[in-house]
Amino acid sequence: MLKERIFAISSEAEFQHIALEVFQFQYKHNKFYRRFCELLEKNPAEIKNITQIPFLPIEFFKTKTLLSSKEKPQITFTSSGTTGSSTSKHYVTDFGLYETSFNKAFEYFYGNPQDLVIFALLPSYLEREGSSLIYMADHLIKRSKNPESGFYLNDLKDLAVKLQELDEAGKKILLIGVSFALLDLVENYKFQLNNTVVMETGGMKGRRKEMIREELHKILSEGFGVEKIHSEYGMTELLSQAYSKGAGIFECPPWMKILIRDPEDAVSLLPANKTGGINIIDLANLYSCSFIATQDLGKMLSEKSYEILGRFDNSDIRGCNLMVL
Repeated sequence: MLKERIFAISSEAEFQHIALEVFQFQYKHNKFYRRFCELLEKNPAEIKNITQIPFLPIEFFKTKTLLSSKEKPQITFTSSGTTGSSTSKHYVTDFGLYETSFNKAFEYFYGNPQDLVIFALLPSYLEREGSSLIYMADHLIKRSKNPESGFYLNDLKDLAVKLQELDEAGKKILLIGVSFALLDLVENYKFQLNNTVVMETGGMKGRRKEMIREELHKILSEGFGVEKIHSEYGMTELLSQAYSKGAGIFECPPWMKILIRDPEDAVSLLPANKTGGINIIDLANLYSCSFIATQDLGKMLSEKSYEILGRFDNSDIRGCNLMVL
């Protein structure tokens, strides 16, 4: 089956081949995406390379039901948005695809969750329903099978004590948190961690003044006593995540790819080391839309590494991993 082959991709040639299959599948089964392609006068018979595939503006997740399946959604993920703003909705007809995607991606970059104590400091996400990040974190916490793993809302003191104790005991720890909460933690407690990976998921969400990633990571690195701050780049509209193990350099799992488009010409792509809009191919989005033009700015450094730089001006702030330049 196509969905099984997506997670067995092991080469660029395989990615290209399966991505073209997914495009043909979604052109056939996703009425709105097909109409979008038709308006651009894109004939699927003429699409021979992923660079020719039309990328759907991400804003349509706010106004359209984007489905490439006749099955009823098993779960609907929603973006956090801001007061008075509309939110994105990702209708997921097969949440097994999401679970397979985030489990395999996590193992690809970080290994087996059972080897970790996982602390999730995600207060703003826990305070609402429909967060794909909470779904992922909850699943990984359960997979860790460690009684110390868990979520934290506002109990920073308890988290600080456990973090210190377990790190000093030599436990391997992953602390994943929204940026403003991690800043709250290091402003109230000082750490010198030796066995902990600190991963920020971005977003001040109106709680603090936005700052560039370098400034955020410098404060967090000094506060936690770690050399590098890791990052997760994901969003409601995706079923896959890219990860950075430091310096804001991101890599994608084998079934996900970032392309950089010309901000002055949305159908043209840019070469490496040129800043432009981020287009994402997420093949895990098999039953929604896998080809998305985001509102994010980035730069391709190599065939497999990218920088996420910020947002286009006047874009609405959403709950994803971005700092405003």
